[in-house]
Amino acid sequence: MFLIDRLTSKMKMPTAETVMPGRPDPLPTAENHFVNGRPIAAEAVDGKEVVFFGMGCFWGVERLFWEQQGVWVTAAGYQSGTTPNPTYSEVCTGLTGHNETVRVVLDPSEISFEKLLKLFWETHDPTQGMRQGNDTGTQYRSGIYTTTPQQKLQAEASRDAYGQALAQKGKGAITTEILEAPTFYFAEEYHQQYLAKNPEGYCNLGGVGIACPVPTKA
Repeated sequence: MFLIDRLTSKMKMPTAETVMPGRPDPLPTAENHFVNGRPIAAEAVDGKEVVFFGMGCFWGVERLFWEQQGVWVTAAGYQSGTTPNPTYSEVCTGLTGHNETVRVVLDPSEISFEKLLKLFWETHDPTQGMRQGNDTGTQYRSGIYTTTPQQKLQAEASRDAYGQALAQKGKGAITTEILEAPTFYFAEEYHQQYLAKNPEGYCNLGGVGIACPVPTKA
């Protein structure tokens, strides 16, 4: 019974009484990207943009985006919760409220935001709520966390278009949260570019096999 209760609680956001307190200082993490050597906390300068995606376990999600031509740098972290500077083990309890997300710095002259949105929708299942495949809990929810008003408008328009495409095939409603980007906490160093360091590591990415009607520019 305890196990069932624990699994059920991980599917719900924590309350003010149950949320973990966290800590005032950031966790140690990598300085540079393991694959391309760029600083993972680099600001969006020279016309670049930042956006954050949650699609389940962040190991596979980060690899998906760093492999795209025009994505300048990526980083794994925690977002859209309550606990400040959470650890991975704390996030896994479901008592921080955080989602596993990936920070993506893109160069719009090389890859469009629309193309990233299409990639996002088509490579995971955005209808599952607090889970992704066999991974269950609030940390695996689908989310887009934007940094400009235009990004938010485009994300919402793509959600509506994909929702219609899914409905036509008898799929459920999209549960993806689309928010102005909350504070992003960088995950511990070993999570950064995990699948480059561990090529045989776990990756749970997989879409529903339905194309997203989002126009692409790159």
